[in-house]
Amino acid sequence: MRQSVSVLRVLSFAIVATATLVGTTGCFKRGARGDYAMAPEVRPLEVPPDLNAPGNNPAAQVPVLASQAAKPAPTQAAANTAGFTIPGTKEEVFGKVGTALESVEGVKIASKAQLLGSYDVNFEGSDFLVRVVAVEAGAYISAVDPRGLPATGAAPTKLLGELKAKLAQ
Repeated sequence: MRQSVSVLRVLSFAIVATATLVGTTGCFKRGARGDYAMAPEVRPLEVPPDLNAPGNNPAAQVPVLASQAAKPAPTQAAANTAGFTIPGTKEEVFGKVGTALESVEGVKIASKAQLLGSYDVNFEGSDFLVRVVAVEAGAYISAVDPRGLPATGAAPTKLLGELKAKLAQ
C-alpha cells in the first residue's frame, strides 16, 4: 500500500505541474486580441498604402472639359455687362424689375417665376432670362442665356443698361 501512496503522490504532482505549466504558458489563450476581438462592423478600416495616395498614372487623370478649355478669360467690358446690384430685398427688387421690364419698348415677358427670381423675356429677337438674386449688398440683376451662362449679346446688354437706368431713378 505504501507503493500505491507514492504512485498517487507522483501522479498528483505530475498533474499539478502539468496544470501549472499549461496555465502559465498561455497555450490555450489563443483568442483574438486588439482590433480583431471587436465585432467586424466596428473594426477600424485598414487601407493599403498604395490605395491611400493618388497615383501618378496618366490614365487615371480627370480630363479637362471642352467647355472649360475653350472658355476665354472674361474681359473687363464683359464683366461690366454681366449684371448690376441695387439695394433692397429680392422680393422688392423683383417687383421693380417687372415694372421696369413692362415699360421698356420691345420687351415681351413670356413668363415670370418669383420664387426663382427670374423673368423669361424676348427682346430684339433674343430669348433670355432676367434674374434677380439676393446678395449681401441687396439684389443682383443679370441676364442669363438658355444654356445658363451669362448672356452677353447685344440685346441682353442693351436691356440690362436700360433696366439699370430705370431702377437707378
